[in-house]
This record gives sequence, C-alpha cells and structure tokens, in this order.
Amino acid sequence: MYYAAANGLAEAFNKMLYNLLKKAVSMSKRDWHERMEEALWAYRTTYRTPTQATPYSLVYGVEAVLPLELQILSLRLAIQEGLTDKENARLRLKNWKLLMKRG
Repeated sequence: MYYAAANGLAEAFNKMLYNLLKKAVSMSKRDWHERMEEALWAYRTTYRTPTQATPYSLVYGVEAVLPLELQILSLRLAIQEGLTDKENARLRLKNWKLLMKRG
C-alpha cells in the first residue's frame, strides 16, 4: 500500500545513500555494488543530531568498534578490557613500534 510519510523517509534515505556511493565509487561508476557495504557502514556509524546517537548504537545499544580500533587499541577498548593506564600505554607503544616497522 502507498503511505506518503513512509515513502518520503525511504526517498530521503535513498538520496543520502546515493550521495555516499557517489563519493565512494571510481570514475567508471561500475563498482558501486562493491562499495555498498562501505557506504552503509559509514551511514550506520555516523552520529545523527536528531537522535543524538548513531544508527548502530540505536539498534545494538553500544557504539560500533571501528576496524582501526582493532589494530590500535583505543582507550574505549582498554576500559572495556579492564586494562590499567600502564598496561594500556605499554600495549599502545608496542603497537606503535610494530606499525613503524611495517611502514
């Protein structure tokens, strides 16, 4: 059934998704389907002013752990793991040294 209010919300989301994909795709514009997951991740983890939260946190009740936070232990993850400041600093230094060797 046609419901004008819901249709407007769907159109607004489609427009936003189109704009995200337009920024992510290559010049040929043939890889948009490969970039869909990235665009949706960006949308789901971006803070929204009207809701005062990210869509991800509204669904799951916690903020998403970004892929970079898995490589470099963040303060948020250190708190979740119960690490002391000294242990956290030691792990960050160790990770930094590993990254410097690779680079």
